[in-house]
Amino acid sequence: MTVFTEETRERAREIIARYPADRSRSALLPLLHLVQSEEGYVSPAGVEFCAEVLGLNKAQVGAVATFYTMYKRKPTGDYLVSVCTNTMCNVLGGQEVYDTLAEHLGVGHDETTADGKITLEHAECLAACDYGPVMTVNYDFFDNVDPQGALGVVEELRAGGRPMPTRGARLCTLKEMAVQLAGFADERDGAVADGGPGEPTLRGLRLAEQHGISVPGFDPNTPIRSKAEADKAAAEAKAKAEAAKPAPAAEPAKPEAATGSTAPDVKAPDGKSPQVRTAETRQPDAGTAVADAPGTKVPTDTTAPAPRDAQAAEAAGTAANPPAGDGKPAGDEAGAQQRNLKEAEAGAGANGAGPAVASETGVQK
Repeated sequence: MTVFTEETRERAREIIARYPADRSRSALLPLLHLVQSEEGYVSPAGVEFCAEVLGLNKAQVGAVATFYTMYKRKPTGDYLVSVCTNTMCNVLGGQEVYDTLAEHLGVGHDETTADGKITLEHAECLAACDYGPVMTVNYDFFDNVDPQGALGVVEELRAGGRPMPTRGARLCTLKEMAVQLAGFADERDGAVADGGPGEPTLRGLRLAEQHGISVPGFDPNTPIRSKAEADKAAAEAKAKAEAAKPAPAAEPAKPEAATGSTAPDVKAPDGKSPQVRTAETRQPDAGTAVADAPGTKVPTDTTAPAPRDAQAAEAAGTAANPPAGDGKPAGDEAGAQQRNLKEAEAGAGANGAGPAVASETGVQK
């Protein structure tokens, strides 16, 4: 069983501190990258580690780890070579590139070479159709590849070299990349100074410069306003627009219907908000006039369920399913949230940073 280093635990605490203490489970995605940076994949020990520091159960962590393809569930090579075989790249030769690499390396999809250097995989789309066929090495692009060019890249990797991607910074191993995906800077000297944008990406900018097209009033030196400043400016602009509107003209009286009725119009049921419609569909009660979904029964001769009954049932279910187990999903562990809150407060006091902001609404802890 893997015992994570103290450096990894310190980084985990730093990741958790980025989020409000009562929302620490938001740190799960970068934490999964963090454990992958130490082991090369998300192992059962990594799942247990994330569950422990966040106060979740392993089923909740595993559900996230198995959803995203960037989290590997078995040991992966130093270099993950992904070849796009989707429609555009396939038409341009992507499948030939993949087949050539598979035959040369002696591995198939999601398999690793015997030396542990290369893991090969199909990729459904790498979002670079204008450079097809493309492949990536640890998510850095190699554009307009052909079978021989792809072979040259993997052979250089197996020989210990690090070929320069077409776009982006210099290559790093999958573990090094996972550290960056966890939110930590690449500390290699000049690592992010390499590479540059591709010409197809710059085509729109070139055309705009050629024809003098720009956004009206755009100033690249304009500082980014805070949310409070932006909201205030929007409110002032709205008030100014409202004040500039002319007074509405009096509407002519509507003639009465042939029946002589003066009853006000009643909004049709289809005009209900989606929230009301959803609430009535999920839990109709005696106040719901008409069911909004096929098969929904509206109780008319029974007492509507009390909200407290549902709350009590939910509380009892949470209490019966403590976290850090593989049984059933449960809510967040309050103890872990309190621990994260205390660590956040202690860190803020030690750094002299004052009270930490708990959320964007300005509530402070």
